Amino acid sequence: MYCAMIDPSKISQIQTLILSRYDEHGRELPRRETTDPYEILVSEVMSQQTQVARVIPKRYAFLDTAPDVQSLATLDKHTLLSLRSGLGYNNRALRLQQTAQIIIDQYDGTFPQDEKSLLSLPGIGPYTAHALMAFARNIEVPVLDINIRRVLVTLLDLPKEISDSDLRDIAIACIPPGQSRTWHNALMDYGALVLTAKKTDIKSAPQSTFHGSRRRVRWSIMKELVEHKQVSLQEVREKYFHEEFNNIIKSMKKDWLIKVNSDDRITLS
Repeated sequence: MYCAMIDPSKISQIQTLILSRYDEHGRELPRRETTDPYEILVSEVMSQQTQVARVIPKRYAFLDTAPDVQSLATLDKHTLLSLRSGLGYNNRALRLQQTAQIIIDQYDGTFPQDEKSLLSLPGIGPYTAHALMAFARNIEVPVLDINIRRVLVTLLDLPKEISDSDLRDIAIACIPPGQSRTWHNALMDYGALVLTAKKTDIKSAPQSTFHGSRRRVRWSIMKELVEHKQVSLQEVREKYFHEEFNNIIKSMKKDWLIKVNSDDRITLS
């Protein structure tokens, strides 16, 4: 609906504005130096809800230890979680390894290129699938993160409550032919550096409170295990008291993060 109402000349003006700024001021980020889908996936998973400056050194360390899907697929869990330490959401690292194992077993070590196959991989949703397609293969698909959404809504005078499906149609119409990779990098920079949340009244989604949360307890237990390999169930119960502690332990076991041995020692699963 909205797509048909947008003047093509307006889209052309926005393309010129954003691409010209990117030509002059585009950020030099490690992810932009490669078209390897594996390296791009590692970067995307690490960047979720995490600032770029924190991700870069972690990315280098991760790729030094696990430079390809083969090495990640066989990496021991303690090393894997050690590489993720400090970024939280340890189950994302486990899903990343599961994806590597599936790519080895089902795709002969080569990343699939079509959206349906990518979406079937653990932890890969529409945004990550489209990011892989655009940044690794230069395929013209909409990569809609919060920064890009803010740019399109602001520059095209769209309603803030526009649906994802309507925005996807508009985003596709805005991609310059043959420039999906460059265009989405440029859009991300424009949203992160020019049309920021502070400069517009379009805010990022609020983050859940970390202190005192279930996530904080999970993070603390995983940090202990990365440092010590095993911990006492009773000690962590007392140290990280939470009224839902038992349920937290159950959820961590269900996610294959930990196991509780017969002597009530917690170890990595």
